[in-house]
Amino acid sequence: MSNDILATVRASGPRRWLGVGVLSLLGAILLYLGLTMPSGALHWQLFLIVLGAAALWVAEKTRRATERVVELTAEGLRDNGGEVIAALDQITRIERGMFAMKPSNGFLVRLKTPVGRRWLPGLWWRLGRRVGIGGVTPGAETKVMAQMLEAMIAERAAQDSQTS
Repeated sequence: MSNDILATVRASGPRRWLGVGVLSLLGAILLYLGLTMPSGALHWQLFLIVLGAAALWVAEKTRRATERVVELTAEGLRDNGGEVIAALDQITRIERGMFAMKPSNGFLVRLKTPVGRRWLPGLWWRLGRRVGIGGVTPGAETKVMAQMLEAMIAERAAQDSQTS
């Protein structure tokens, strides 16, 4: 088992701060509207305050998540914190097409079996048998990683057909 890193994807600085900034601005505007609204519409005030707090929470979650890096190794996809995103033997195919339900500047990984849900906004998400890599990441890095994954899957399929 090799721990060599074959490819990495990290958040682009300007995109990262633009995403966090827009979410923070949205949260601040919603909180301001909720706190300055006339008191006759209490249910709308509470709704705006809760929505503003949620936007600020997502902004902070995005800021923390985009500090991480997605790494491709011979074993599969993981992040630099050591969390396994998808094991290589579980990956069936990669979808990069225009109409694939994938993150911006990213790709979608299909798995053999469902895995638990996880979301690092702006970097990757996992839901059932699908894993999305991308978001505030540069398209060139994700393209290289997707191509390497496709080559690794094709190599595995060729080895499986020779042994069968």
